[in-house]
Amino acid sequence: MGITTEIEIIKYQNSELKKVTDTVAEEFPLTVYINDIEFATLVCSPEYLENLVTGFLASEGVITSKKEILSVNLDDSGGFCHVKLHRDIQPDHFQYTKRILGSCCGKSRQFYFQSDADTAKVSMTKQTLSPEQCIALMKEMQETSTIFKETGGIHNASIASPEKTLVHRGDIGRHNALDKLYGHCISENITVRDKILVFSGRISSEVLTKAAKIGVGIILSKSAPTDLAIKLAHDLNITAVGFIRGSSFNVYTHPFRIKG
Repeated sequence: MGITTEIEIIKYQNSELKKVTDTVAEEFPLTVYINDIEFATLVCSPEYLENLVTGFLASEGVITSKKEILSVNLDDSGGFCHVKLHRDIQPDHFQYTKRILGSCCGKSRQFYFQSDADTAKVSMTKQTLSPEQCIALMKEMQETSTIFKETGGIHNASIASPEKTLVHRGDIGRHNALDKLYGHCISENITVRDKILVFSGRISSEVLTKAAKIGVGIILSKSAPTDLAIKLAHDLNITAVGFIRGSSFNVYTHPFRIKG
């Protein structure tokens, strides 16, 4: 199954309208069942789907390790994924949509979903980066993003060490790209505490919470953070670096991890 398709469009260029072929990103609905109970439908790019499902279930607090999964059966043609767990589960959908207020270590922290409060981790990493490494990792991710270059229609994310990118994933949904990374790390037993998350989009509160769930302590982005994301990053001990463009960037939280 491809993740791009070609269509005919009308392009205006150099004062002329002309018919050309354009490459666009595919959008694919995937309905996830857990023990034969419909759990959620993810609208995604149709690749690394098992990574996506594994990461999504871990992010939602349904699983904590791959050992809890008995089997994953993907039906690409029908858009279904059937997950069997070793234990019984009756998903309470209200639990995943209820807005709550949480707190940690005496600091106020606002989460929008119960699963966020249950699974977000305070980072204890001692990892540091040089400014040159921040810039190099962002450049490497952008150079690896071939589908974005073709379509301009997907988000990109990477898990990296200070020296190099370890795994890269892309998706039309920014949360999906992060869940694919998370699922890969869970499936391959990759420890992420000392790793870095490199991301193409802005750092929203949801993206920052995803980073905390994955377990990284540093997030690098070519775009800006939101105010709530900054508050969460302060609270969760995550170093948020944004606007990595050219040879400059901004450090918004916990700058001790960026060593000049």
